[in-house]
Amino acid sequence: MLKVTVWNENRHEQKNPVVRDLYPNGIHGAIAEFLEAEGLQTGTATLDEPEHGLTDEVLASTDVLVWWGHLAHEEVEDRIVEKVRQRVLDGMGLIVLHSGHFSKIFKVLMGTSCDLKWREADEKERLWVVSPSHPITEGISEYIELEKEEMYGEHFDIPQPDELIFTSWFEGGEVFRSGCTYTRGNGKVFYFRPGHETYPTYHNKQIQRVISNAVKWAKPVKRERPVYGNAKPLEEIKAK
Repeated sequence: MLKVTVWNENRHEQKNPVVRDLYPNGIHGAIAEFLEAEGLQTGTATLDEPEHGLTDEVLASTDVLVWWGHLAHEEVEDRIVEKVRQRVLDGMGLIVLHSGHFSKIFKVLMGTSCDLKWREADEKERLWVVSPSHPITEGISEYIELEKEEMYGEHFDIPQPDELIFTSWFEGGEVFRSGCTYTRGNGKVFYFRPGHETYPTYHNKQIQRVISNAVKWAKPVKRERPVYGNAKPLEEIKAK
């Protein structure tokens, strides 16, 4: 069975009663709940746990890691980020949500600032499916409409995505690359934009469907990581 770990810094839930009311079990709890309903073996981890909940044992048993962070990116220890990076290179899938674009793990995997424009104005977001044959969009219509969301706008300072899955339009006029896939080593990475903490975005069934689809898409391929470095010849090399 596919094993998923949902990581959340879990700080807004402690500081903001609006967030606490929307997600009484934390954003991580809400995401884990709908993933479990999909038949996935799901656990959670949070920032203030020892090793941020990402012990060697947890990471070794995780097929796909879902990441949500915002207030406390800099509190994530570099050694934990490096462990996660190595697991991605070895084949673990990584789903980065919303403000996780500024997380240490996403920035180190992208190699860019991952900066963007933003605005909180209770505006409508329409996420257009631009890759209708992709497995991440299975069960999704032409677009997902969210009544209220935080705006993220271009330019989004990321490498060119391997695949662009969603493009968002916002009521204020901006557009944004809201669903982007990458491969890093043996691992698959998906960035998915919606999910501001003061809106009920993760209760939206279509948003849940996208994340569930993405987790299944990002599952590891069952093969060994390629061997690098000096190599012996496979065939006899005849001296000239």
